[in-house]
Amino acid sequence: MTENNEPRDDPAKRLRRLVGSASPLTRLPKKNVDPASFLPKQEQDEKADAPPEPDSATPKPPPKNKPASKPKPEPASVPKGREPLFGPRFWTFASILSLTVNAILALVLIALVIGISRAGLSVSNLLNMGNDLLGGLYGNFEKMDRASIQTNVEVNTKIPVQFDLQLNQQTDVILSEDVTITNALVTVNTGGLNISRANTTIVLPQGTTLPVILNLTVPVDTEVPVTLNVPVDIPLSETELHEPFVGLQEVVKPFYCMINPNALNLDGKPLCP
Repeated sequence: MTENNEPRDDPAKRLRRLVGSASPLTRLPKKNVDPASFLPKQEQDEKADAPPEPDSATPKPPPKNKPASKPKPEPASVPKGREPLFGPRFWTFASILSLTVNAILALVLIALVIGISRAGLSVSNLLNMGNDLLGGLYGNFEKMDRASIQTNVEVNTKIPVQFDLQLNQQTDVILSEDVTITNALVTVNTGGLNISRANTTIVLPQGTTLPVILNLTVPVDTEVPVTLNVPVDIPLSETELHEPFVGLQEVVKPFYCMINPNALNLDGKPLCP
C-alpha cells in the first residue's frame, strides 16, 4: 500500500494523482472553469486560500513509496536432538545444594531456639551474657597489654678466668715444716761468747713466722663459679606482644560496643565513639 504524504485538505490534487497525467481528460479542450467548483463550499474556500497549483499537464514524479520493511529472520531453533546438557544439570545441582543448606540452617536454628527455651534464657539474659563475655575479653586483653614480667632470674654458672697477677708486697710466711739453712752467717754476742759472722747451719722449726717481700708475676687460669639472683621487670607494652594485644582489643571492640555502647576502659574513659 502506498502511503500518501500530501496534505489531506487538497482533494483535487489527490484526484489528479490517482488518475495520472496520462488521463484522457487532459486532452480535452480546457474551459475557464474552476476545477474546484464541484467541491463543497468549505473545501472551495480552502482551495481558494491554497497556493496555485502547477499545470496538470506537467508530469509529476511518481510518489515515493516507503520501502517495505523486511521480515525479521526467525531465530534458528535448537535441534531437538542437541539440547544443552551443562545448564540444566548445573542449576539442578545448585538448587539441591541450596535447599540442603537451608534445611540444615533451619534445623540448627530450631535446635538453638529449643535449647534456649529449655534453659529458661531470655533476650535480656543473652545480652547480659554477651556483655559479660565481650567485656571480660576486652578487659583481659587490655590488662595483658599493660602487664609486666617481674621475676628473679637465677644465674648459676662458671666463668673462665685467665690473667697474670702481679705481686709486689710484704707479707708474713709461716713455715709448715722445719727448714734447714746451711752456710748461714751468724753473729752471736753473749757475756762469755762473742761470734761474728761465722758460717753455721741453722734449723728453723715448724711454725716459725718469717716476714718476706713478694715481687713476682702469678699466671691465673681457672674457672670461677657464679651464683646470682637477677631481678627482671619487662613491660609487655614495650615488647613485640604489644601489637597482637592491641589487635585482639580492636577485634572485640565493635561487638562489645554493639551490646554496651556505654562501655569504659580500665582508665574509666568511654570506649565507644
